[in-house]
Amino acid sequence: MNIRTGLGDRLVGAAVYALLGLLVIVTLYPLLYVLFASLSDSGELLAYRGILWRPLGFSLEAYRSVLDNPAIAIGYRNTLFIVVAGVAVNLILTAMGAYVLSRKNVMWNGVLMFLLVFTMFFGGGLVPLYLVVKGAGLLDSLWSTIVPFAVSTFNLIIMRTSFMGIPDSLEESAKIDGASHFTILLRIILPLSMPVIAVMILYYAVDKWNGWFYASIFIKSRELFPLQLVLREILIANATDSMSAGASAGDRHQIGETIKYATIMVATVPILCVYPFVQRFFVKGVMVGSLKG
Repeated sequence: MNIRTGLGDRLVGAAVYALLGLLVIVTLYPLLYVLFASLSDSGELLAYRGILWRPLGFSLEAYRSVLDNPAIAIGYRNTLFIVVAGVAVNLILTAMGAYVLSRKNVMWNGVLMFLLVFTMFFGGGLVPLYLVVKGAGLLDSLWSTIVPFAVSTFNLIIMRTSFMGIPDSLEESAKIDGASHFTILLRIILPLSMPVIAVMILYYAVDKWNGWFYASIFIKSRELFPLQLVLREILIANATDSMSAGASAGDRHQIGETIKYATIMVATVPILCVYPFVQRFFVKGVMVGSLKG
């Protein structure tokens, strides 16, 4: 009986590992394909048919063309501003809102939470949002991608739940010593909530880095385009001619293909590099912020 059970456990374990390995391959291969294609010779890449497991005729020409393109540098500058300023605004307002809603003696706490949760399921729509942004004078400004999205209700709920899990005795002892609410938030609540703060930084940063839809609606000046809008032009509008100047029409088409892949890597790798630094906080922060209270 034990032998059969042990054999069954090993078979189940082998099946699970095989499935997980397949999922890893399915997940990683598209990224590896883009990486190999960006490092390939443009002519060999267009002529190749089949699964790409290595660079074809190793070449860095596409990356040179991408990094020499001023639109990429401008896009990086604008995106970095949106990420840094946006995450700062998001964290400050989310932490303050979560602290207020996590206090047990706040009047109308349940009503406020109901109204906040209501916004997760029902919204005014795109046209009212555009009119609000226009009325606030934020059109054609990088702040149009920051201010209207200053707080995520989902992230606010996670942080509120995390704050509610902190013992009340800490707050009561701080109040006896004369601490104000800002002191309690800054010196007690936030230091004890660093895993959740790390998760919030990751959530908000990824959202800001990848955001392009609202930027395409609110921003019209090309010098204010974030990186994702530049990437969208290159991929959809095939705007690679400026990066392959000096080549013939046929060569421009060939080089343009590898430039697209190189642009994807340049726009994707930085945000992928952030995750390892917050990985050790990620699972703990999500679990604490979603289950406690």
